[in-house]
Order: sequence, then C-alpha cells, then structure tokens
Amino acid sequence: MFLAFPRKALFPLLLILSSLTPLQAQWAPLAYDSNAGQRIAWWREARLGMFLHWGVYAIPGRGEWVQWDEQIPTDQYAKLADQFHPEHFDADAWARIAKAGGMKYMVLTARHHDGFALFDDPGSNFTAMKSAAHHDFVADYASAVRKAGLGVGLYYSPLDWRFPGFYFPDLYRQNAVELREQYQRQIGELASNYGKLDILWFDGGGNEWLGFGGLEFTGSGWRTRPQSKPYSGRFDWQDVQTVARLRQLQPDLILNDRTNAPADFRSREGDGALGDFDNQHPWELCTTITEGAWGYQPNAKVKPLVQLLRLLVGAAGRDGNMLLNVGPRPDGQIDPAQAERLREMGQWLGQYGESIYGTRGGPWLPGEYGVSTHRGTQVYVHVLHPPRNQTLVLPALPVRVVSAKLLQAGAASGNLPFLQTAQTLTFNLPAGPVDEIDTVLKLELVGPWTTSAVVPVPAP
Repeated sequence: MFLAFPRKALFPLLLILSSLTPLQAQWAPLAYDSNAGQRIAWWREARLGMFLHWGVYAIPGRGEWVQWDEQIPTDQYAKLADQFHPEHFDADAWARIAKAGGMKYMVLTARHHDGFALFDDPGSNFTAMKSAAHHDFVADYASAVRKAGLGVGLYYSPLDWRFPGFYFPDLYRQNAVELREQYQRQIGELASNYGKLDILWFDGGGNEWLGFGGLEFTGSGWRTRPQSKPYSGRFDWQDVQTVARLRQLQPDLILNDRTNAPADFRSREGDGALGDFDNQHPWELCTTITEGAWGYQPNAKVKPLVQLLRLLVGAAGRDGNMLLNVGPRPDGQIDPAQAERLREMGQWLGQYGESIYGTRGGPWLPGEYGVSTHRGTQVYVHVLHPPRNQTLVLPALPVRVVSAKLLQAGAASGNLPFLQTAQTLTFNLPAGPVDEIDTVLKLELVGPWTTSAVVPVPAP
C-alpha cells in the first residue's frame, strides 16, 4: 500500500522515527545479539537480490505448487526426478545475469515444499544426485555466486508434502519426528558442505504452518487459528535449537523470519505487500519478475520495467530490500525474456544506482510524490508522480540544503532551482520528463542527515 496524502498536506509525512505496522504478521522475533547489526550491515546496503525458484516442478511448467494444487500422488510426482536432466544448466551464467541486473546477492531454492533437494543428501532418495542429472546443483551455484562476488543465499523449506506429520503432528507423531530429523540433517549438510553462506531464507517453517497452515481442529470441527494464537499442540519443531546449531556453523549467516527462531530480517511477499515505511527492522520485499507463479511457466508475461523499478525504488524509500524472482526453465536456463528485463534494470541502475545502493529510507516518508533515500550529506528525492504544475513542495528539513541537481545518465546535471524556508522546501522541476520511471533529485546538505531528527508535519 502506498501512503498518499492530499497536496495541501505537502504530500509526504516526515517522521523518521516512525516504524509503522507491517502488512503481514511476522512469525519470529528479530535477533538482538551483539553481532546482529554487523551481520546485516552488508545486506542493508545491497538493496537488490535475485531469487531463483527451480526444481523438478519446472518440468510440468505449472508453478512450484503444482503437486499440491493438482493433488499429484507423491509416487507419481517423484517420477519427475527421472526426467530432471538440465543439459544447459550453467551457474556462472546465472551469476552473470544477476550482476547484469544490478543484483548484489542471490537466493536459490535448495529445497521447496515438494521435498526435492538440489543438493546431496545421503539420507534422502529425492535429490538431484539421485535424479537423472546425478549432480549437486547447490555446489555449482554456491561456487559460481561466490566467484562473482555476490552474496550466496539458499532457500530451504522444512515443510515437505511427502510427510503428513507436518500438518498433523499430534496425530502422526512418528512421521513428524522423521520430518524434523530430515530438516535438522539437511540444514546441517547445507551449513557444512558448501563453504561460507551469506543468507538462509526459510519458508514453510515454524508453528504458523503446523496445524494445516493456520487451521486447527476442535471437538466441533475445523476452524481458522487466529494469527495471534500460535500452534499449541504437543509437537516441538525445535527451530530454536536447529537455528542455534546453524549459527554455530555459519556465524555470519543472516536469516529471515519464517521459523520460530530469532531472525535477522522480516519478509514481505508479493507486489501488494510493499507496505509501510520501517527503518527499525531490516526487511525485504520478495516478488516475481513475471505474472503468476514463482516456478517456471512457459510464456509467462514479464512485468513491465517501470513496474519492477518502481517496486525497487519504493522498497528502498521505505528502507527495505527487494528480492526479485526468476524461474529457470527445465533445461536450467533463465528464460531470455526474463534475462533481458534484468539487463534493462541493470542499465537503469547503472545511471541511478547511487540513489539506491548503500542508502537508507527517508528523510521524507513515502507519499504522493514518491519516496526519498539518503546517505551521509546526500539526499535523493525519487519523484515518481511529478505535480502537474512541476512545482514540488516538501516539508522543510532541519538541515540547510546546499544544492539541488537532477540525476541523469549517471551524473548530476546543472543546479535545480529550489527555495528553502522554515516550513517548506520547494523545487521547480523541468517541464519535460527527465526519466519516465523516476525523476531523481540529488540534494547536498550542509551536514549529514540522521534518523534521530523529527520534523512535524504541517497541518492540512
């Protein structure tokens, strides 16, 4: 949801200490150990990453939830592994595409909810090593991403549709214990066998999924479990113990919030979850480059460049990251149309990246005008919706503005006229469009902007 305000209210709110309620309920507390700030620092500066949903579900090409959505029996679905032989898989090519797209880190689905592992697990029969490929794809991926200088991230789902004990742990206790043992074993393998990892992105874990993903059974039947009421059965998923062991093996690893264990950053999912400004909790918007599923779908429509870049700018201006998903084809290649869109994003970031990378959201909250970002003495105003009269009026800053320029083609243009008073800061924008996606103003302040400052919002 974008925060929009009437023009007479000077468009944005300016209240940097605000931490507004996220759109989605969060599953885990954030970690506040002595190393937490240092762990997350590089990630907050990176701002943009590539998500990759890939597995045997790419073969039918109907999305990563095809087994569940179509209720394909597990023995029938398992036969897809006999067809999984991605002859054009090239992890180095994936990393090159990510770098061309301006990404700073990557996250690959090491194992999704269907249970198929892209890595070697001697304790499981449903892995890439035991597929027609006979290959450990996570090993190649981690090596290529690390070599490219990008952050190495892995997605892992403790949930496995082959185990009914996940949804009914009290009824199928032994089955749930077996799944928990697989979860703990596979997390240990990922943390021990692939060198230094930077991100572990959990999904389908924690008590929010237990009890059939938010349902609970009472004496009178099924009912929705309130989000404020966690699973209260007798089974313990042991997330805290598993994550504690994971952090011992990978001390600098950062984790999202989809288990019960303390996490390093919050997750928001889908275009509509962009949500509110929050500079108190590290967070990331994950979304798809195409319309539809996260896994490969033939002829999936790629979202327009303007839509994707405005999501990225909107996330940065709200003080968050964006993780943009691609779904490689069954042969292992990223679809050319998706790769081309990523290159277009990278070209735009080549010109305007200084207003995204290494910045923090603010000093103005998102509003009808767009968003803002800042770094030290520099503030960037992202004018996504220029006023009709080309006069942009913002609440004043408690720091003097030394200069204002338009950011164009990787460099700042000549001076932009502005007027600073005790109440307002006014800019006269050029008549013609500077950039159809985002007109970026670069302001130089007399001193660094700090998030400790609070400026009241003028009354309407």
